[in-house]
Amino acid sequence: MSGGGTDGPGTGTSAPVPLWCAAAWLGDRGVVEGVRVVPAGDGTVVSLEAGVAAQAGDTLLPGVVFPAAANAHSHAFHRVLRGRTHNGAPGSFWTWRESMYAAARQLTPELYEELATAVFAEMVVTGWSSVAEFHYVHHRPDGSPYGAGTTPDSTVFDSTVPDSMVFDSAAAAPAGSDAAGSADGPHAMELALARAAVRAGIRLTLLDTCYLSAGFGAPPGPDQLRFADASAGDWLRRFTSLREVVAERFPASAVTVGAALHSVRAVPPEALTEIAGALPPEVPVHIHLSEQPAENEACLAATGLTPTGLLSSTGLLTSRLSAVHATHLTAADIDLLGGAEATVVMCPTTEADLADGIGPAGGLERAGARIALGTDQHAVIDPWIEMRALEHGERLATGGRPQFTPARLLAAGTGGGLRAQGRPPAGLEPGAVCDLVAIDPRSVRTVGSDPEQLVYSATAQDVTDVVIGGVPAAHRGRHLRLGDPADLLAAVLGRMGGGRIGAGHSTDRSMNAGGIQ
Repeated sequence: MSGGGTDGPGTGTSAPVPLWCAAAWLGDRGVVEGVRVVPAGDGTVVSLEAGVAAQAGDTLLPGVVFPAAANAHSHAFHRVLRGRTHNGAPGSFWTWRESMYAAARQLTPELYEELATAVFAEMVVTGWSSVAEFHYVHHRPDGSPYGAGTTPDSTVFDSTVPDSMVFDSAAAAPAGSDAAGSADGPHAMELALARAAVRAGIRLTLLDTCYLSAGFGAPPGPDQLRFADASAGDWLRRFTSLREVVAERFPASAVTVGAALHSVRAVPPEALTEIAGALPPEVPVHIHLSEQPAENEACLAATGLTPTGLLSSTGLLTSRLSAVHATHLTAADIDLLGGAEATVVMCPTTEADLADGIGPAGGLERAGARIALGTDQHAVIDPWIEMRALEHGERLATGGRPQFTPARLLAAGTGGGLRAQGRPPAGLEPGAVCDLVAIDPRSVRTVGSDPEQLVYSATAQDVTDVVIGGVPAAHRGRHLRLGDPADLLAAVLGRMGGGRIGAGHSTDRSMNAGGIQ
């Protein structure tokens, strides 16, 4: 390479550094060679020049640099199930859910933090720089709150000090204990996720989830007690308190709190209306929507409306709403979501893994909805595979190719996710947050590809470097502060049993008989 920079990001730094990209994708300009990016102290791009040589002191990013991906839907603890629920017995989404419940029963605040740190580190090294965590494991397994009568202890982790970005493991509670939960009060599980995200260096939108029932007119079952609040009012009070605690402990650039409603099955219509009127207008709102035909059937039977129609009637269907999955929609549903300019979060690898179906992504986009992508249950954590799977689903559903251009796939994987998270734009333009990912165009997978079509050939194995806020965060699969995420995952998965978790469920269940996800 020309110029006098430093090859590769080295061992990491805590401050933004000037970057020189051998080539970079600049939106409408396509892929341009020799792009120098200078970030400010706050991690946003101050200046960008194309067609220039590197300067002394620049960190060199080889290959082709793109905006980093934004993950719009995650359940961190579902990572435990990867490769453990495919024993060949007949099953469905509803039987898979039993395995998920078994994993959830094991979680303590300390174990959750360790697991989420590993999962978030895996996201970072594969090219995600931010994540919306759809979090509903709030309480102890019996439904009682953590830390009743205690005061949160801010001495365990002070996120305002840069050096404390790395969590002091000596301060962690012993495995399986509730010590961390007692210190953090009723928000123990939420703060465990926040600390994990800061440790991994990923931007977190923590979607605190309202979960009130096990189906229309059904109380929560035993496995759902730790997810549930007693009423919409109780959830709103806990949500408001959590926002205050997070704002006190973490900078907004690192952790913010959004709202999630688990589904129309889990939040009764009157509660949906109450929450729609009570949430501050700046708060992003997410909901699982029409992932399964059984949800649509139950909603129609209980309310006479589709789930999308019900959201519209309660005032929740606005441009701040992110509808996750939206797999089984009517034409009227598509028009409603598009007319509201809502974001629809597709999770193609999860939807394939769970046999959910293929959602109408193209039709939703044409109607006016924005498309975002998420990894959901983490059958795969790879933004390139997720983007490609969105297009492949459209091709399978329509019989035509292509449906989404490379630019539109990248928009779904980057800007769409940031919109869903309520975060500002990121990428390669002045004023944007300097979150970048570099792809090797000469690997066995990518060699010969048009640089502007690398989204169709690259995988996470082709990620050479990840930059978050102008700071190098990962290099060739290794997190620059935490090391190999595989080692982190092996340690925590070993503590959670190592072997199969609820892999053998051969009896299908109806939705209302077994509760809900």
